[in-house]
Amino acid sequence: MSNPSVPTPMMMQYMDIKARHPDCLLFYRMGDFYEMFYDDAETASKALDITLTTRNRKDPDAIPMCGVPVKSADIYMAKLVQNNFKVAICEQLEDPATAKGLVKRDVVRILTPGMLIEDHLLNDRTNNFIVAIAFHGKTWGLACLDLSTAIFRVTETRSRTAVRDELARIQPREILLPEDFDHNPDKLYFQNIFDRSRVSPVAGPCFLPARGRAVLLEQFRIRSLDSYGIRRAGAGVGAAGALLHYVQETQKQDISHIRGLQLYALDGILLLDDTTFRNLEITQNLRDNTSKGSLLQTLDATVTAMGARTLRHWLTYPLMDIPAIETRHHALGMALERPLVRRQIREKLRQIHDLERISTRIVMGRCHPRDLLALKNSLLLLPEILSSLADMSSPLFTLQGNQEELFTLAVLLDKAIRNDAPVQMDQGGVIKPGFHAKLDELIAMAADGKSYLASLEARERDKTGISTLKVRFNRVFGYFIEVSKAQSKSVPPEYVRKQTLVNAERYITDELKNFEDKVLGAQEEQIRMETAIFDEVRQKAASMHASISSAADFLAKVDVLFALAQLAEEKAYVRPEITTDGILDIRDGRHPVVEYMLTDSRYVPNSIYMDNKESQVLIITGPNMAGKSTVLRQVALIVLMAQTGSFVPASSARISVTDRIFTRVGASDNLAQGQSTFMVEMEEAANILHNATADSLVIMDEIGRGTSTFDGLSIAWAVAEYLHDFKQKGIKTLFATHYHEMIRLASNLPRVKNFSVAVREWDDHIIFLHKLTPGGANRSYGIQVAKLAGLPDSVIHRAGTLLARVEDGQPLWEEKSSEGGEMDPDQPRQLSLFPGPEKIVLQMLKETDPNTMTPLEAINFLSSIRNKIMETNA
Repeated sequence: MSNPSVPTPMMMQYMDIKARHPDCLLFYRMGDFYEMFYDDAETASKALDITLTTRNRKDPDAIPMCGVPVKSADIYMAKLVQNNFKVAICEQLEDPATAKGLVKRDVVRILTPGMLIEDHLLNDRTNNFIVAIAFHGKTWGLACLDLSTAIFRVTETRSRTAVRDELARIQPREILLPEDFDHNPDKLYFQNIFDRSRVSPVAGPCFLPARGRAVLLEQFRIRSLDSYGIRRAGAGVGAAGALLHYVQETQKQDISHIRGLQLYALDGILLLDDTTFRNLEITQNLRDNTSKGSLLQTLDATVTAMGARTLRHWLTYPLMDIPAIETRHHALGMALERPLVRRQIREKLRQIHDLERISTRIVMGRCHPRDLLALKNSLLLLPEILSSLADMSSPLFTLQGNQEELFTLAVLLDKAIRNDAPVQMDQGGVIKPGFHAKLDELIAMAADGKSYLASLEARERDKTGISTLKVRFNRVFGYFIEVSKAQSKSVPPEYVRKQTLVNAERYITDELKNFEDKVLGAQEEQIRMETAIFDEVRQKAASMHASISSAADFLAKVDVLFALAQLAEEKAYVRPEITTDGILDIRDGRHPVVEYMLTDSRYVPNSIYMDNKESQVLIITGPNMAGKSTVLRQVALIVLMAQTGSFVPASSARISVTDRIFTRVGASDNLAQGQSTFMVEMEEAANILHNATADSLVIMDEIGRGTSTFDGLSIAWAVAEYLHDFKQKGIKTLFATHYHEMIRLASNLPRVKNFSVAVREWDDHIIFLHKLTPGGANRSYGIQVAKLAGLPDSVIHRAGTLLARVEDGQPLWEEKSSEGGEMDPDQPRQLSLFPGPEKIVLQMLKETDPNTMTPLEAINFLSSIRNKIMETNA
């Protein structure tokens, strides 16, 4: 019995490999199982809900262990990665049957949330991004990569807010940071984003620009980064280099499909900050963070995975370049005008497989035979699609690249791969007959073997007189002759018993043994040869990765445009006019998501007109549930859709190019960071006031309700003034509020207009008309809304009584004497809100010009008024 304190050579090998991958769960290959030991075993057994056992269980130092079968390991690995674990796959690097001593093993790949390419581990309609963040000088660099599609992009900014907003758009599965980032004071600022992804530390020197440049030059096999426009990029190059280093370290294999890096500028797109992106529910709803009820779900009529990912990208990065926007609109219009062609192309697109991810697996050597069949079938449809698009002049309907090369590849795949090829190579039957002469000989030998066995069985029956004699095969014992127990006495002496069963005996003969060696040798040689031929074909397809990627990009755009055209026809969307004149004119606009979700009623459209001369700030009043927020959001979504390249839900739309959309919608506590509802409101408002420009669109919904009525009204008033007066130009703003006093702004400011959402009163009830009308509301209808919400009748009645007292100028309370009767009119009553300090406050207001105050000065002024009141009442 071995000494338990001395590890075996195998366990020493395990511990050495594990020491090199301390942050991973090590899947250690032992025959047909992946085994885990020690802490890894305890962690994995809990996460996977599998049995935890021990190795050398009789030893006092028994080793915890658990394992999963190799054939089903993908399922277990997927579950671990989905729970943000890293998995290091340690394989046997030599055949245990021929190895001398301990089998060589090493990690061949590390699975992380951002390093996946297999279909069953990914959402096919969403990119799987990993992001690296670097900080150099005063500049942030951000690089993102989807390994499964080879999308590799980089940007730089001097604003940490821009980095946070970009992370919200990308929604990465994994984020790479320098090891010392834990000590960075900005870590807390990014915490909400970091909490949604796995954060992986990388050695700090990997983020240095000089090292990043060297990694990129080696990967792309070029002498300069000038061709990518990133020669002067410092932090961005550092981030991209660190990301590539991480990929090389985890994948340990060919990543030559990553052949380019796209530099993009955040000032070239319509920007939505993190708050706005969530508030407008572009890709996820606010309830459960799924796509249900989002703009993406509403617009996504794509029929390919590539198209779905492209549509998401378009919505996340709307354009500002008018020619680019109009190119999309023009192509969409042509698709809309040709319903027959649209149906034909969409039907063909449904048969197109995910060429981006298939091509990546081909390059990285992780494809299977059916991947090549899917590639072939997709490429063979390409000429038909191009033929249907022949009379459409848009450049978006023109394939860039060598079409003949792709067709040649499809023909090769058709000749080489059997249509019924299995998923795994070890089963054989992958290569078509006639493609390779020597392989055909081996296959014929196996086929001849079947007839030989039939003749052998007949001869042995005649020779022995045993009519039930059979020649059979299984993977454990190979070929054998089987005879029933009753007739086993009749077998000849040259039969050698191989196995005894309950009702039969199994034998082997020299002739059958020689045949087995020959046939099994031929089958093994057939599989080896098929594997080699398959790899040659795979490498040919891999060499055309660039052309396949170009075709995939083309098909994805065609899918998006025809899907948007289909939606435009079904929902009566119209082509918007894109201008730079500052006018936003939407006639009969509808909220795309609300309209999509309505099943039992008709959507009430609303028109909005805004410009920079007379109608720039719209104050919208009306009761809760009347539809104020819906109108605000629909304007923002229509602008975003127009600049995405989509048609819009309206009877007509004139959209002046917008550089940013901001929203201050609703409020919620952020208790994890110690922020109250009011603090969240004020931070979001501050972000808008600091970052909006004259070309922005601002959505303000109920600002100031997180604090007292007087403070809230004053802040809302000051913010509206600031937006109106911004740099003497103003900012287009939709301002929904419960503060009816705000409608007075229209009398003081020239570009403010009042609107309200119409309601009708009937028998002490209100009916919401959901229609925007000129003029402000003079009532909030709060009690009627409370009644609709189901408050008890007694509460509603009491509220009505109290409201009447307030409207008559009476106090809410009924004053009583200490004996319980009414107070003597000669006795002093409770002081009003402004008893002594009233005159002081009025004087302070007279001496102040609100038109010259910033929002922060207004808040400080309100605070000084409050302090003065408190001092006087003390």
